[in-house]
Formats: sequence, C-alpha cells, structure tokens
Amino acid sequence: MNPLPLTVPLSAVYAGGVQLGAYALERLDPAAREHLLRRCSTNADNLDAGRWETLPVSAFLVEEPMSLPYALLLTAVLGYAEYAYGAWWTAASFLFGHTAATLLVYGVLRRTADTRTRRAVDVGASYGFNTVLGALTSALPRGPVRTAARVGLLALAVRPVLRRERTFTDAGHLVALGLGLGVSLAADYLSGAKSRKIIGMTRVTQRMSPLAA
Repeated sequence: MNPLPLTVPLSAVYAGGVQLGAYALERLDPAAREHLLRRCSTNADNLDAGRWETLPVSAFLVEEPMSLPYALLLTAVLGYAEYAYGAWWTAASFLFGHTAATLLVYGVLRRTADTRTRRAVDVGASYGFNTVLGALTSALPRGPVRTAARVGLLALAVRPVLRRERTFTDAGHLVALGLGLGVSLAADYLSGAKSRKIIGMTRVTQRMSPLAA
C-alpha cells in the first residue's frame, strides 16, 4: 500500500517562515535589527528613493514574533483561501492587496507625513491578510450571511481609523480590506454572469432540440 503524498499548504510555509524570521531578527544586535527593518520598510522615504524592492520584501518581515492567536488566524485565513481557491489565487490576492494598499497609503503620506512617519518601520503581513480576508467573503453563502460578514468586517476596520490616536497603518488596513471586498464583489458579479449565460444557453438548446415538447 503506497503512502498518501504529504503536501504542506503554502500558507503554513509562509506563516512559519515569517515567524522564524522574526525569531532570527531578535537575535541580532538592536542597532543592526533596526537598520534592517528600516531598510526593508515600505515607508515614504524608501519609496521616494526608488527602493521598490521593499514592496515584496516587507511582506515577509515583522517587527517582532507574531502572537499565537494572530499567527493561527493568519494561517487559518490563508489556508482556507488556499483550500477554496488554490495557492496561486491566494498568493496573487495577498500580494495584490499588500502592494496596492501600500502604494495608496504612500500616495497620501508622501505629501502629508512628518519626518518621523516618513521614516517609520512599515513591514508585516497585515495588508495582504486583510485583502485575502475580504476577498474570501465570496466563499460564504449568498444572501444575509455574506452581506453581514462584509458589513461586520468593514465596521471592525473603520473603528481604529476613527480613533484620535490612529496611525497610517490603521488606514492601510481599511484600504486593504476594501480592496479584498472589491475582489469578492467582482467574483460575485462574474459568477452571476456566468450562471445567467449557462441558463440562457440551456434554454436556447431546449428550444432548438427536436425532442423538446
């Protein structure tokens, strides 16, 4: 009897790699660690200087090891997306959200941010995570459940932005979630259009069939 092939989900590899990288960063000299994080950050100063490589690199670094609940939630959301839509869809949605939300926030910060904000450490998985989470609502049952999930997620993302002590990353999380919800709405539309097309073709075929009553 041949053993079943063992496959490790890409989401688990990603989350585990990010966590191991965070533990490795902790072992560096504090000054070296700070320099590396700033060098890899998608802050306004780096992007103004043309360091576009920070866009993908920053998604694989975190300032400190992720808490266990967040690490499990990240793995669960990405893992379910990978199960429902595949690894390529999940990776593309994650990188799209991470990159697009970062650039949209940068477009505002480059004109309005003070020196401290322009040089801030800005790394992590949260933008991509929020985008995948929003996009994943298209996998929920149509109707009240799907609508309630989208409204609830938006309410959770808007709340930090309304606080007086909000940060630009709070706005980034809201933008990333909005991008994900946009992806899910597009998926709803495309699946609905496909269904209507199939139904229409079925009716035409039935009318043309000599066996039709």
